[in-house]
Amino acid sequence: MTQADLEQDLAAESEDALLVRIATAEDRAAFAELFGRFAGRIKAFLIKSGSPPEIAEDVAQDVMVTIWRKSGSFDPEKASGATWIYTIARNRRIDLIRRQKRPEPDPEDPAFRPEPEASPESSLSASRRDEAVRSALASLTEDQREVVQLAFFSGLSHGEIAERLDTPLGTVKSRLRLSFARLRSELGSGFQDELLGD
Repeated sequence: MTQADLEQDLAAESEDALLVRIATAEDRAAFAELFGRFAGRIKAFLIKSGSPPEIAEDVAQDVMVTIWRKSGSFDPEKASGATWIYTIARNRRIDLIRRQKRPEPDPEDPAFRPEPEASPESSLSASRRDEAVRSALASLTEDQREVVQLAFFSGLSHGEIAERLDTPLGTVKSRLRLSFARLRSELGSGFQDELLGD
C-alpha cells in the first residue's frame, strides 16, 4: 500500500475510528488526519467564542496535544469523536476564561507579607504559656484529656465525641466541664485574658 493509498483510507475513516487507532497504536498518520480536520475548526470555534487569534491558536494546539494523550479515554459508546473533541475544546475555553477573570495577585496585599518576627519578650512569653498549657493538660485524667483533645484539637462536637468514644453525651459534657475547671485552676484566672490579648 502506497502513502497516497494510506492517506486516502484515513481520509475516509470516521473520527471515532481515527481516535481508536491513536489510542490503540499511537498511529501518527491517524493523528495527522485528525489534526488536519480539527485544528483549524477548533481555532475558529475559540475565536468565535471571543478568544484573541493568538490565544485561540495556542489553545487549539493544546487541545490537539490533549487528544493525542487522552485518546485512550475516548468511548464511542458515550459520544461521537467530534463531540468528544469539541468537549475538550470547550473545557479548555472555560479554563481560559477562568484564568482571565482571576485577578493578578497584588504584591502589596498584606496576605503576601511575612509575619513580623516576634520580639524576644513575646517569644519567651509564648514559650512559657505553651509550657503552662502542656503542664495543665498533663494534670487531667486520661478520660478528661481525651475529650479535650477531641473537642479542641480535632474539632468534634459533643455528640460526635460521644459517638466516637461510645460514651453517653452527659458523660462527655461532664468530663469537659471538669476539665475546664481543672485547667482554670491550673492556669489561673488571668490566663484567658493573656491568651486573648496576644
